[in-house]
Amino acid sequence: MLISCKREQKKSTPESVSISNLVQYNEKDGTIHIKSGSFTYDFKQNRLPFKKIILLNASMVGYISELQAENLMIGVSSPEYIYSEKIQDLLKQGKIQNVGNEQQYDIEKIISLKPDAIFTNHIVSFENTYQLLKNNRIQVIFLDEYMEQKPLEKTAYIKLFGKLFGKDAEAERKYQEIEKNYNDLKQLALKAKQKPTVLTNEMYGDVWYLPGGKTSTANYINDANANYILKNNADEKAATMSFEEIFVKSGNVQYWINAGNHMSKKEMLSMNPFYADLNVFNKGKIYVITGKEKAKANDFFESGAVRSDLVLKDYIKIFHPELLPDYQLTYMKELQ
Repeated sequence: MLISCKREQKKSTPESVSISNLVQYNEKDGTIHIKSGSFTYDFKQNRLPFKKIILLNASMVGYISELQAENLMIGVSSPEYIYSEKIQDLLKQGKIQNVGNEQQYDIEKIISLKPDAIFTNHIVSFENTYQLLKNNRIQVIFLDEYMEQKPLEKTAYIKLFGKLFGKDAEAERKYQEIEKNYNDLKQLALKAKQKPTVLTNEMYGDVWYLPGGKTSTANYINDANANYILKNNADEKAATMSFEEIFVKSGNVQYWINAGNHMSKKEMLSMNPFYADLNVFNKGKIYVITGKEKAKANDFFESGAVRSDLVLKDYIKIFHPELLPDYQLTYMKELQ
């Protein structure tokens, strides 16, 4: 009797989850249907949870670590960009294999590892590689989490990983916790008496690439109750400006964030002497994203993809230090 009730209950409540405009999934009649951008996937319950996975993008590692699912990983590309100590240890022990890099993946090794699935961003120039893997009956799942511009929607990818790894409840709990932290912090930021003006990024050659007004950086600045100099811009991609344009726009900027990975203001000037003409360089505060960096690996791009609450907390600490007197920055560092 109980068994039939359970069956009936499962049947009558197909689960549908919308992570963002890009990614949704639903469960119906023993099949999980996933839509990711223009790609769709169907997995029968008997194929899940995945037990052996390969990641071709370090940006997805944060989700695996947050779910403590590192033991599912059998391969990664470009391991030098991975910050997680646990994953680096598993690489040293040979439990996770290095399967090459974006210049050249080791296709033979990937095929011999027989993964249940490979997760990667979709890169058009690798279409032949993907086809070769599919021809060898290897499941390739494309997820472009880096394109998400709303911080909590990027965090929500943890739900999909949880579903595929048999860790649904854990993933949901983690997401709820991060979401609550984020929204509480957003409310805290509104208590600030000042709303400082903020500049981001830096010059490459003769061009300053500024995140558009609808990018994740702009959303973080807004949620931290500060004024972004491009807040009225409606783009989800970078806007390009000359130094002269930045000079004119940045007269009253108090904080300059995400200013590369420089070691000091002196080193920054050696790269670009024009920075000395900016008011914020002389009288404001400059922050770089090197608080958790080891060689080529930077945890901002790893755990920071999931822990949007900690990223927001860093920005609030920078713009409104009086609101978080005891908090030490996680991902950011002030440039001296």
